[in-house]
Amino acid sequence: MEGKRTDRERKTTRETQREMRKQCHPFLRGEKGEGKYRHGFSSAEMETLNGICETVLPPICIGEKEGQPSKPVQAFFTASGSQTPIPDEIAELIVQRALIESLILVRLLLLILSTRIGTLLLCGCLCLGEKWPYINTFSSMSLSKREKVLQKWFKHKFFTPIRLAFIILKVACLYVFFARADEDGENPAWKAIGYETDKDKNPSQGPNEKPLQAGIIETMLETDSTLVHNLAQKGLKVTNSGHNLYKINCDVAIVGSGCGGGVAAAVLATSGQKVVVIEKGNYFTANDYSGLEGPSRKQLYESGGILPTVDGKVMILAGSVVGGGSAVNWSACINTPKPVLKEWAENQKLQLFGSSEYLAAMDTVSKRIGVTENCVEEGFQNQVLRKGCQKLGLEINAVPRNSSEKHYCGSCGYGCQQWDKKGTDSTWLVDAVNHGAVILTGCKAERFILVDNKSGSKRKKKCLGVMAKSLNNNIRMKLQIEAKVTISACGALLTPPLLITSGLKNPNIGRNLHLHPVLMAWGYFPDSNSEFRGKSYEGGIITSVHKVVSKDSSLRAIIETPQLGPASFASLSPWESGLDTKNRMVRYSRTAHMITVVRDRGSGKVKVEGRIRYNLHALDRENLKAGLRQSLRILVAAGAVEVGTHRSDGQRIKCEGISKEELEEFLDTVSAAEGAMKQVEDWMIYTSAHQMGSCRLGISEKEGAVDENGETWEAEGLYVCDASVLPSAIGVNPMITVQSTAFCLSKRLAESLRGEQSGV
Repeated sequence: MEGKRTDRERKTTRETQREMRKQCHPFLRGEKGEGKYRHGFSSAEMETLNGICETVLPPICIGEKEGQPSKPVQAFFTASGSQTPIPDEIAELIVQRALIESLILVRLLLLILSTRIGTLLLCGCLCLGEKWPYINTFSSMSLSKREKVLQKWFKHKFFTPIRLAFIILKVACLYVFFARADEDGENPAWKAIGYETDKDKNPSQGPNEKPLQAGIIETMLETDSTLVHNLAQKGLKVTNSGHNLYKINCDVAIVGSGCGGGVAAAVLATSGQKVVVIEKGNYFTANDYSGLEGPSRKQLYESGGILPTVDGKVMILAGSVVGGGSAVNWSACINTPKPVLKEWAENQKLQLFGSSEYLAAMDTVSKRIGVTENCVEEGFQNQVLRKGCQKLGLEINAVPRNSSEKHYCGSCGYGCQQWDKKGTDSTWLVDAVNHGAVILTGCKAERFILVDNKSGSKRKKKCLGVMAKSLNNNIRMKLQIEAKVTISACGALLTPPLLITSGLKNPNIGRNLHLHPVLMAWGYFPDSNSEFRGKSYEGGIITSVHKVVSKDSSLRAIIETPQLGPASFASLSPWESGLDTKNRMVRYSRTAHMITVVRDRGSGKVKVEGRIRYNLHALDRENLKAGLRQSLRILVAAGAVEVGTHRSDGQRIKCEGISKEELEEFLDTVSAAEGAMKQVEDWMIYTSAHQMGSCRLGISEKEGAVDENGETWEAEGLYVCDASVLPSAIGVNPMITVQSTAFCLSKRLAESLRGEQSGV
């Protein structure tokens, strides 16, 4: 009876989960698959791609090891990366997300390996057979030989573009395999690796009515005629100017709705200005979120959550949804460090950051987004971090969060399903809408409207507003939003290209881009270790932090814990063989990761949308190395049975019975390796979730892209109010810093506009 009752309960749970998923937004649900594919790959390319996918994730027959594996585990090991429709989905993903040169490189590699001569050139004697025609194409080679080819190329020091092409295919294969979900929001592999997606869903906690409903216009749901009607209903003056153009009049136009744009919208709307916010992403609330990694990353992140630097060294995450990064970040609310404020005030001579005005702004921001100081119950990874630090006698601090102290959501990176985290979409933007602001979603800014300035100002241009277009193909009309003041708040990756496209030429625009580069260390804690409760994906994402300091007590790095869904885990982990990858994945739910985050001295540039270049400074590498080594010590002290890094050779060590000397000997081999395009045998993929500094504040045109009030040097009435204005990297999670800076800049602007209206 007990077994029958358990089966019945499981069936009921599955049915409940299916019903809950049906309530999710259609964009965030799983898909049928096997639809129409538009990738355009030839049959020869697809044959090679099938062979590579099968090699990356091959079918493996497992015998009895430590007892009979469960049916889901057996099914997972016999599954292949080449099973239908995975290769087609991989091809679609590469066409949609890869940079053009990467796409050309991948397709060229696939074509070369579809020929015998090409395969001989790239695979050498491994492709030779005993029978005619003696030379096999890649897909005709045995699985074991194909695996040796991939292993060889992942270590190849020369012809690194070919290595990069293999890496792209490996990452895409593993990402698609573990991210895909069917109509019921399920993936057979998830049971084998101990992953569940509905742990954080609680429909009763979501809002009955969308908080921004009074001011939001979702252009993806509109037509030309309904859009005009709804704009007028929201109190905006709309005129049809012909030539497929609508003119909209307002006081302030803001491009972006994240930590910068959301705060600016609230401050300016509450001061009496008619505000229009333009947001490229869509609007979702708690009941819309599914917690599914694939659809969520596709909808909530820039470039679908797959955004590499041009050389493939750094994978970047940036929010692209109403609320921007605040809707998908990991809730950490850390004040701007005092040494950073001092540096900005004294070295950069930016008085704002040495003022009581800024300190008061941090308090105001923290209060508005409901920052709490403690966490009632920590998740698995943070338990490990805290325990390891305590055993080593290291300081460990609680991380304030913009949620309740009981918030135990491990999927906030896919949108908080509990509606507990207070991003701008549930705070500042609500304030803005309550004071008459209008938010246009699914709407992309194309350029700012600049004309010659005849007011006698030092600025040669004057901004009259912004040109925008709905991403909905049913809306043919472009929007000319005319405003007294226009603000770019679309983030450090998109504000510079938009300013440059509009005609601004200040050399600081798009330069000085900081990424807070991240490297990861991992430790495996079997289920038999009952000291740590839960799974790696459960609980608050960041609730504890350890600071790595130098001998003079200056901060070198911080160690926190990440959110890693199965697809991210698999695609970022080293690939040594198909068997090793599957063994890693069945340990997924009890593998704790630590991230080392540094305040980077190196910087990059972004002048064209989607094309990001970045260089690490030598000091950044040293600080990352120090953080990685400390992370590994913490994991070992916490009781991990095996620890390692994400270096391409699978660098790791078993910990049972390890001596202090043996551990230090291993740690001596740990470093911040180069990227895959460098001529080195072992390489690493870096990650970044914080971008800043690409339109920095400055006291002169030579020092910054905008002045101390956030106004561009070249165009009157055009301001920047997002993470791009920060003078440098800050070394901690930047949400409080960005919102506080935005609060101060928009407060000054509101006072200036009030003065103009009153004739002062």
